[in-house]
Amino acid sequence: MNTLEYDPGLCNRCGMCATVCPHRVFADGDRAARLVDPDACMECGACALNCAADAIAVKAGVGCASAIIQGWIKRGGPTCECG
Repeated sequence: MNTLEYDPGLCNRCGMCATVCPHRVFADGDRAARLVDPDACMECGACALNCAADAIAVKAGVGCASAIIQGWIKRGGPTCECG
C-alpha cells in the first residue's frame, strides 16, 4: 500500500503528473488526470511537487524510490522488493 492520494475534483488537467511520473501512474483524461496504476507508485513525490492544483499528495521518502536511494548510499541493494 502506498501513500498516494489524488482528488480529481481539484485537477486542472495540466498533465504534469503524467509527464513527470517515472512509472506512468497517471494519464491524461477527459475532465481530469486518470489514476491508471496506483500500485506502481514508488512514492518519489514528483507528481505532487509538480501539481499546481494541489490535487495530489504523497508521502515521499517511504516507498521504493527511498529504498533504492538508501541502497545506493549504503552500497547495497534496495530494501524493498523492487530490485
